[in-house]
Amino acid sequence: MNSRWQNLIKSALPFGLVLSAWWAVAAAGWYPPSLLVSPQAVAQSLTDGLSSGELQAHLSVSLGRLIVGLALGSGIGLLFGILMAVSRTFDVATAPLFNTVRQVPSIALIPVLILILGVDETFKVVIIMKAAFFPVALAAAEAVRGIPAAHIEVARAYRLPRRTVLWKILLPATVPDVVTGFRLAAGRSWGTLVAAELIASDAGLGQMMEFGRQMFRMDVVMLGLVIAGLIGFAMDRALKALEVRLTGWKGAR
Repeated sequence: MNSRWQNLIKSALPFGLVLSAWWAVAAAGWYPPSLLVSPQAVAQSLTDGLSSGELQAHLSVSLGRLIVGLALGSGIGLLFGILMAVSRTFDVATAPLFNTVRQVPSIALIPVLILILGVDETFKVVIIMKAAFFPVALAAAEAVRGIPAAHIEVARAYRLPRRTVLWKILLPATVPDVVTGFRLAAGRSWGTLVAAELIASDAGLGQMMEFGRQMFRMDVVMLGLVIAGLIGFAMDRALKALEVRLTGWKGAR
């Protein structure tokens, strides 16, 4: 058996153990079904959701919000981080507010954003943007600050235009670290989105879970938890593979 299959088995083993423990506890009847449903009930809920198309509809809404918020938040964060690194004036002016706001959990801003923006799509996109903005901005700033001074001096010696310096030197140098920041941003954004949908939404994975709670359908709630975890895991693995490809010499954690 090659190492790839061995690693796959090792990765799958914890999932198998958790699933087995879940099935055993549910079968033993230690908790009523209203609190802990069996894996079979969750699997049946999955089948019903796929058959009706309801699950696909909720997932498409959530993933659409995630893509838009991640793209906007990461793009703005990338430019902001580069400006912080290349402009001392900009850094001094923005660093205090930047470092203050980034300490505030995104979930804690949900009530304030609801009051300001309401509960429509703008609110969900903005909360995702906040979750994505700071990890990418920090990664970009540190990456640019880590560029050897000799590279910038050569660019100045050749009198390269600022646009060329940005696109040919600064942005390529940030790619490996920004991918690492984006990996962190994606996980935070996904968790924040599901939490926001739990509180205020008419569609999405979080809303599906909240509806299940209101209807005492723990199978729907557990299905939402499992799907949220699997999607987050899949995103992290995909981004880790990209991170390793770009920063293999450093290794990805």
